[in-house]
Amino acid sequence: MSCGGRGLSDEHIRAKTGHADDGAELGSEPPVSTARAGSRERILSRVARATAGRERTLHPGCLGTPVAADPVAEFVKRFTGQGGEVVEGEGTQSAAVWLTGFLRGLDKEVTGVAVGADVPAELRPQLPVVAAAHAGAGISVAWAAVAETGSLILPSTGTRAVQLLPPVHIVWVPEGRVFARLEEALRELPDELPATVGLHSAPSKSADIGQTVVTGVHGPGRCIAVLA
Repeated sequence: MSCGGRGLSDEHIRAKTGHADDGAELGSEPPVSTARAGSRERILSRVARATAGRERTLHPGCLGTPVAADPVAEFVKRFTGQGGEVVEGEGTQSAAVWLTGFLRGLDKEVTGVAVGADVPAELRPQLPVVAAAHAGAGISVAWAAVAETGSLILPSTGTRAVQLLPPVHIVWVPEGRVFARLEEALRELPDELPATVGLHSAPSKSADIGQTVVTGVHGPGRCIAVLA
């Protein structure tokens, strides 16, 4: 007698199991997406039950720094609080007079300065213009100043070395360019931006070695904002 029995047909299997032929293999799991959707609904249902009856509260709004009533005063406070210096003038003429006296009064005699390409002629001191690496001071113009962070917004175009290499960095902030918030200042930037735009908050500081803050390691040791 043969030991090989006759195989069960598909119809016989369906009849025994009660499963219709829907194209799915026997014992297959539901799709992963379906399982995830079910888990999501269960979680949301639990959250809804747990928070039922609670009073809904509105979002409190902006959680950042309150808008300063006097952006200039706020900028001065924050910039100087980070080690920067501020000179408040009454236009470019008074700024030029201050600049001449300041350069003459530095401890180390300044024999040459580095000047950014966008510095007005009236703010260029009567000193030789030299490469930034050899200058006793660098002079540049800020696009804007930000009160809430105490920062100067400086473009990189033609002035990057002037901003970083001389030991003293003097930054002219044009009248009306001090903004309360960063987003306000950013909205006023030109449509065509240079490769980088930097936010400079007072002198260069580093604490890489021994967690000791040192000023002037990676940039100027003094940063002076001239509000003209």
